[in-house]
Amino acid sequence: MLEKLPDVIGHALQGVRAGLEQIVFNNLGMREGLASIQLTSMAFADHSPLPLRCTADGEGVSPPLQWAGVPAAASLVLIVEDADSPTPNPLVHAIVVNLPTASASMAEAAMPSQDNEGAGLHVGRNSALQPTWLPPDPPPGHGTHRYAFQLFALAEAPQFSDSPGRDEVMDALRAHAVASGLLIGTYERPDGSITIQADATSVGPLAAG
Repeated sequence: MLEKLPDVIGHALQGVRAGLEQIVFNNLGMREGLASIQLTSMAFADHSPLPLRCTADGEGVSPPLQWAGVPAAASLVLIVEDADSPTPNPLVHAIVVNLPTASASMAEAAMPSQDNEGAGLHVGRNSALQPTWLPPDPPPGHGTHRYAFQLFALAEAPQFSDSPGRDEVMDALRAHAVASGLLIGTYERPDGSITIQADATSVGPLAAG
């Protein structure tokens, strides 16, 4: 969504960022008392660069995720936001609802994208109003963006609409969330060029990304 902005705009907007305090994880007003979920990825470490293949400069597939420590719950919700988008609120890159609590992972490319059908998940609307994974595409020259992968366990399974948006998900989380986990991946598009961000922690087929 933002990769076509000229470098001069990216520089001018460097101080304009939504902020981590605006992501869902920090904006529910109910952090105290929530249990903790350990959310990780085999493709990147916490606060480390996302593989190029998971961005708009690569294949644009969603990264693999794993989690542990989920308490007794009815369903899981995943939301991915760009905390550094030059917008009042973080850009939503993905929403997945009604994940079964029996699952403990999500495979690479499980979320649908422009060239990938995904794995039949119940996917909500991103900030482009599409029920897909929106690959990271920060403005050139805007600096490093932090992408917040947020997983929530819900005590009850709400009846979500076909493609729920951020507001609908927020309402459900305020009413039913009992545990949460957070994983941060980063990506930066420097001035006028694409930087291939090698991740030494990548394993398996993702090592080349």
